[in-house]
This record gives sequence, C-alpha cells and structure tokens, in this order.
Amino acid sequence: MKILEVKAESNRSKILIGEKFSNLNKYIEGRKTIILTDSNILKYYKKDLPAGIPVIEMGLGEKSKTIDTVHMIMGKLLDLEADRTSFLLAIGGGIVCDVGGFAASIYMRGIPFGFVSTTLLSQVDASVGGKNGVNLKGFKNMLGVFNQPEFVLCDTGMFSTLEEEEFRSGFAEIIKAGAIKNASLFNYCKKNNRAALNHQKEVILNMIYESVKIKASVVKVDEREKGERRLLNFGHTFAHALEKKTGMLHGKAVSIGMVMAARISNVLGMISREEVDDIIGVIESYGLPTQSEMPVTDLFSAMKQDKKRIGDSIHLVLLEKIGHAVTRKFSYNELQNTINDLRSDIG
Repeated sequence: MKILEVKAESNRSKILIGEKFSNLNKYIEGRKTIILTDSNILKYYKKDLPAGIPVIEMGLGEKSKTIDTVHMIMGKLLDLEADRTSFLLAIGGGIVCDVGGFAASIYMRGIPFGFVSTTLLSQVDASVGGKNGVNLKGFKNMLGVFNQPEFVLCDTGMFSTLEEEEFRSGFAEIIKAGAIKNASLFNYCKKNNRAALNHQKEVILNMIYESVKIKASVVKVDEREKGERRLLNFGHTFAHALEKKTGMLHGKAVSIGMVMAARISNVLGMISREEVDDIIGVIESYGLPTQSEMPVTDLFSAMKQDKKRIGDSIHLVLLEKIGHAVTRKFSYNELQNTINDLRSDIG
C-alpha cells in the first residue's frame, strides 16, 4: 500500500492506494459510522460490510445525483439519530462519493466522512481533492462544497466487478493528468496500455499513485479552484456539455473534450499536429472515443450553463506541450468561432 496525503485548507485527507477493503475496520473502529452506498455495491459486497453498521442506500447513475437524494439522506440520518460525532462512510464510485461528501458537509453544518472508492475513475478523480456536489436540472455539480474526506480507501481488487466500459473510462483522467502535468506519466500510459487494460496490478497502482500525486500537489496550493486547480479541467468544459446532452460516461466525454482542447491548442500555435495525434493515439489505445457527432450549436447551449462560466466568458485549459497546461480566457463568441473553424475535425 502507498499513502498520499492531500493537504488543503479545509482538512487533510489520506489516500490509501492499494489498501484492501477487508482492512476497512481499522479506519472506522470505535466510530459512530453510517454507510452510504448503492445497489451495485450491495449486490457484490453486502456480505463484506462491517457488521452492525446501518446502511443508507441511494439510487444509481447521474439521475440520482440530485438534491432530492441529499434530502433523502438527511432524513435517514435524522432517523438514525446521527449527530456531529457520527461518521458517514460513502462506498461506491464517483456519484456515491460526490453525494456522500456533500451530504456529510451540510448535515448539522458538517460531520466527518470518508470514502471507499470502488471504480478507477473515482480513485483518480471524484473521490480525491475535496470537491463534493450534486447536479441541478442535469447540469454537472452546480451545487457543491469544498471539503476533504478523512481518508479514501482505494482497493484495485474491486475493479473486478466493474463493467469493461466503465473500467476503461477511468483511464481518461489518468491520461489527462499526464497531459497537463507529467509527460512521463503520459508516456507511461502510452507504453503500458495493454498491461493496464489486462488489470496488471502494479501498472494500475503506479498510474493511480502518479495521478493522485499530481492532483494532491495542485489542491495543496489551490483547493477552491481560483487559479492552478483550473488545470485539472482539461477537456472538462466540453465533456460536461457532452454528458448533459448525451448521457455518455464521464471518462468518454473527457476523452473527446481533451481532443477538442488539444486541437484548439494546435490551431492557436501552441502544440504541433504531431502532439495532437499523439494524444489521440493514446486515448484510442484505451478504447476511448475521440470524436462526437453533436452539433456545435447544441454543444454551446450546454456549455453556457457550465459552473465555471464568468459572465460571457470561460477559462479553457490548453496545452503548451504534453505535460504542461495553461488556462486562457475565451469569450463564448471567440470560442464558438474557433470551434467552427475545426468543425470538420470534431464532428
């Protein structure tokens, strides 16, 4: 097991990479714990949950990532007589962790919480960094807080219960981490795609560790996304619009979004066409998409509701080279004109 610590203004969070789910008890022993999870986790792991701990079950998918679900959780916590000494443990993928962290952060003005992250995407993204939130009218994470979990337990053995499509989706965020901050990680992804897709433990653990290390370094200096943390949104401005309009998996949407951002970087003279092709090649080697058929007009209607919007402008993350990202402020008109110029490439 490797341990990384995320040091932030709100709290310190320990990321337990490679820890076994069977060792969970030592992190919650003696605490007034309540578990939040979903039916998928209960299907595979109900028998492995610590005995005697009450369980709150929430729905599946993005449709359950709403304030109504949070309201349900609040009611259950009240029924269980949860108080400020209680500990909420969210066990699941990114949606369960996002909702659980948000619910814990607002119940009685905040109770401590932790995560058992069960998907690759969640282990490298949603469960790490302290962003917790729910969607509003289908728009991603419009309601949320910044608050760190006490710990995130990352057992890669739990990936065995993931569908292949969901497993592959997680690699998008790892590729993203390398593209924005670490060319060595990007190249490692390029060279080890077969091993990673075949669930070779050491390769995947190394990818998770290096990705989380990047995120931890960024969160340390900018927990609340006022500057440096914006770099973690590489590809996400487009991705959130695609998710809203198509319902595709987050990792797939991020893959397409990264290619769009890379192509814009090329048009602006920041990176070469060869670097764009390199990014496309790595993404495709993990079985992830690089193009969308969505009309540009539909894409922009969703992008204008992005929570990162500032007036009629948005900060877009671009690449100066693989391993080094920057942000640039675009007006929506300027961005739309740039994308229109690329229409033949992006669908």
